[in-house]
Amino acid sequence: MSDTYRPRRSALYMPGANDKALEKAKTLRCDAIIFDTEDSVAPDMKVAARDKVAEAVASGDYGRRELTIRVNSAETEWHEDDLRSAAAAGPAGIVVPKVDSAADVAAVERIIESAGVPDHTRIWAMLETPAAIENAVEVASASERLEVLVMGTNDLAKELRAALVPGRAPLLWGLGRCVNAARHAGKVILDGVYNDVRNPEGFAAECAQGAEMGFDGKTIIHPSQVEPSNEAFSPSAEDIEYSRRVIEAWDTALAEGKGVVTVDGRMIENLHVDNARRALAVAEAIAALAD
Repeated sequence: MSDTYRPRRSALYMPGANDKALEKAKTLRCDAIIFDTEDSVAPDMKVAARDKVAEAVASGDYGRRELTIRVNSAETEWHEDDLRSAAAAGPAGIVVPKVDSAADVAAVERIIESAGVPDHTRIWAMLETPAAIENAVEVASASERLEVLVMGTNDLAKELRAALVPGRAPLLWGLGRCVNAARHAGKVILDGVYNDVRNPEGFAAECAQGAEMGFDGKTIIHPSQVEPSNEAFSPSAEDIEYSRRVIEAWDTALAEGKGVVTVDGRMIENLHVDNARRALAVAEAIAALAD
């Protein structure tokens, strides 16, 4: 896993038409940057933003951060030109809003491949409508080029006429369904944004909830959210130490021919060893990224 796992604990949206924001992103410790040409960009700045984010991706100024471009949705006049521009720029990912079906994924794939997209550029599909939730497995399984699912919780709540409240009770069924779809298809899945940047306690609670649900990371909207998100989606020092003890006890028991393994009074099975190995692989990948 250490060879394939890529940390995506924090994926920061940065407005594509804002030169100051694009410059600031070079200094932030987020795992991924989503250069945005959609919600954060006014209609009269869409074309300018398209060019700016393509230049940012090609600049080489963002270190080892994973660079992606969010295009405008298929229902807009900018969609196809955005896709062709992003394909030519060759980011790590193209983030596509309002993906509702496998047909939507196929349409995106046709456009970017006709524009000469490089093999390394993956599709990140945003799930943010009732149709997307119902078709989550279909979307997640639609293409090998599709690598990441991204929850669009603001739009989803709007479409459901649901309240965005602490604990997110109205959305939990949909979030869980999408995590299940990601695991079924072997994809990465990122939790949606937290809107109140002045409430660090609320943000930390939502990060913890997302990590507990099985999300791989979180999309974020402000630099102050980077470190808390990184921490929430990283194994703790206690997790790492315990994982090492689980693997050591398991290997020792196997070598001695013992049928029962316990650590701290708890029986250990294969699934616990697998979890321990995953935690250590994640920690190693995060350490490599930091280096």
